[in-house]
Amino acid sequence: MEALLGAHADLSWMLTAFTLIFFMVPGLALYYGGMVGSRNALNMMSMVLVALGISAVLYVIVGYGLVSGPTVGGFIGDPSDYIGLGDTMTDDGSGGVQTLYFAAWFILFAAITVAIVASGAAGRMKFTGWLVFVPVWLLLVYFPVAHWVFAVDADGYEGGFLINDIGIHDYAGGTAVHMNSGVAALALAMALGPRLQRSERPHNVPLALLGGGILWFGWFGFNGSCALGSSFLTQQVLLNTLLAGSAGILGYAVVERWREGSVTSLGLTTGAIGGLVGITPSANSMTPLGALAVGFLAAAAVAFLLSFKHRMHADDSLDAFAVHGLGGIVGTLCVVAFASAAAPAGVEGLLLGGSLNLAWKELAGIVITCTFSFVMTYAIAKVLDKLIGLRVDPDTETAGLDTVVHAENAYEIPAAKA
Repeated sequence: MEALLGAHADLSWMLTAFTLIFFMVPGLALYYGGMVGSRNALNMMSMVLVALGISAVLYVIVGYGLVSGPTVGGFIGDPSDYIGLGDTMTDDGSGGVQTLYFAAWFILFAAITVAIVASGAAGRMKFTGWLVFVPVWLLLVYFPVAHWVFAVDADGYEGGFLINDIGIHDYAGGTAVHMNSGVAALALAMALGPRLQRSERPHNVPLALLGGGILWFGWFGFNGSCALGSSFLTQQVLLNTLLAGSAGILGYAVVERWREGSVTSLGLTTGAIGGLVGITPSANSMTPLGALAVGFLAAAAVAFLLSFKHRMHADDSLDAFAVHGLGGIVGTLCVVAFASAAAPAGVEGLLLGGSLNLAWKELAGIVITCTFSFVMTYAIAKVLDKLIGLRVDPDTETAGLDTVVHAENAYEIPAAKA
């Protein structure tokens, strides 16, 4: 009876976490939609939302097997047992979390990851081009990297090489989700070229702040669900997620005040997200003080990089590379520096007496993930551009994609009275 109650408690938490993670999709749509100009707000939101639709279809057909199926050389999973999620439809009677849940859970992880990449295409990519780019990128970039990181060896099952052979520590997707999407956004931005009106400002900061708050709300489910149940680890991770996001606000504010002379509300929101990105790979390896340090350092690094944004040729319009790419790298390096053996993961960083062995593993994870993601994404974008053309024409870009592509306006302006 006690085991059955425990299983139901785990399932209850995981279902709750699932709804929180789902809420991140509209949260990201609002966050990105508020950060672009008013002419492209609905296009940006549509890019995020359609990423969920494509991810769900693709995951059911082959995605779950490619990520979670038995490994083929440590590089990719074998989808043959999971085509159409055929092997997930049996109830094992445990009353707990089963394979069917993880199929749905991984759909959301994939959708959020590829939606972040839209940062590199804001205001200048054909919507039809995005519809082609998303499934190709999932198949050739996200699914392999997710297999490397999320497919853990078990009895009679062999998974991906980064988590099992190299032995990286990545609690909830600092590599597969954040570095992967951030570097991919940079590569896509470089392949497309900068916007014609690059200096365009966010058109609705309150909308972006609301989206950022929803993302933070969903992040408790994102990180908390990786504890795989209701436990002490779950409590530790939720606290660390709160602390890192909070410290991220302060870290960004300090650097923004130093570099720009003022503290902006959008900067504070960006800082919170940067701190949350930083704690994603390290949430189970940090004490509360460590979580504060991770959030502060990750957000400060993001703010410092963005203070040079106007000098950068690559137009990563919504800062995915800085926030998710650099934030994920800093969070991973924090594991190397000051992870605590007192935390649930039992990992010990170099500053607390840990081994250099951890350092090379984490560095290998960073280099392999970032290199693969950049090279593959850039190649995909260039090939698709040759085949179908990815960038809208200058007239469409100047007029705005909302009216030309979607036949909609984010804000109806009443006609002047005669």
